[in-house]
Amino acid sequence: MCEKPCRNAKVTETVQKGFYDMLVGYMRVSTTDKQSTDLQRNALTAAGVDPRHIFEDKASGAKDDRPGLKAALDFLARGDVLVVWKLDRLGRSLSQLIEVVDSLKEKNMAFKSLTEALDTTTPSGELLFHVFGALAQFERALISERVTAGLEAARNRGRVGGRPKAISSEMLEAILEALKSGVSKAAICRTFGVKRSTLIGTLKRLGNGI
Repeated sequence: MCEKPCRNAKVTETVQKGFYDMLVGYMRVSTTDKQSTDLQRNALTAAGVDPRHIFEDKASGAKDDRPGLKAALDFLARGDVLVVWKLDRLGRSLSQLIEVVDSLKEKNMAFKSLTEALDTTTPSGELLFHVFGALAQFERALISERVTAGLEAARNRGRVGGRPKAISSEMLEAILEALKSGVSKAAICRTFGVKRSTLIGTLKRLGNGI
């Protein structure tokens, strides 16, 4: 018996027959949460996930550095299903969620969220994710508008071009909104012309963990 997540050497081609090889679970709690993963673990095992095939993280959903998720994705094989308790356990933005699910689809893997009863192994689940994809595109357009509005507000206050020594309140509001929506810090720095050290220092002073 495997003490760590493991699989048989032979992986069947059941995906071609309309059903899937293995359920692989992923669960996450935030670094600021005092809750345990017991609720998620119980839900995953009740859904048929082998406890040995469950991966976990204690990290913000907005962070890219999630070793548990990376391990789960590396463990998945063709025909497997990634299962989560809720959609927000996988990501905090539609674009982040769609990116992961699309990468699974490209490898002939599927995704299931228990709370939302979303299952891409079914036609209705596939259709719903097409809708999500359209919403993600809409979300990116909104982010672009917020960034543009923030830049315009900064210009109106006399900050045009160059690298400002400080971040104005208008610019900071636009930056925080963009970060919450999944825009990377590198993209923020390029767009607003802000030094990374200035951005990081400002976020630390605010006590912002984005």
